[in-house]
Amino acid sequence: MIAQTLTTSFKTQILTATHNFTASTGDTFKMALYLSTASLGESTTVYTATGEITDTGYSAGGIALTAVTPTSSGTTAFTSFSAATFTGVVSTVIAGALIYNYSKSNKSVAVLDFGSMKTSSVATPLVITFPTASATTAIIRLP
Repeated sequence: MIAQTLTTSFKTQILTATHNFTASTGDTFKMALYLSTASLGESTTVYTATGEITDTGYSAGGIALTAVTPTSSGTTAFTSFSAATFTGVVSTVIAGALIYNYSKSNKSVAVLDFGSMKTSSVATPLVITFPTASATTAIIRLP
């Protein structure tokens, strides 16, 4: 089961300054893709290969993300990532993803549930478009 959430360990690590989302000078964040049989949710603490897709053109651990430097609006701090494109991946069973901090021992950040199976082919790359970085829509928001 894949349950969309910020992971509990990530919430705790925010309070200990574990993660640096600053664009170009911060940590390296990655996104891995998973099958519907994966078990990912609020208790996920680190990247795992269990349940990860193993299709043609996909490398274990996924791809690096481009962070958007955190900012705030009103009383909400937020950050997001630029769109992520998985090229050359041949799959019809992608159910979700895990965002994790590659620079910090693969610590989990967020689980994404795509809601339905996504497909990808050499001709049609899988593009994950994150919500706009704003106080009401960013993928990571701290009200």
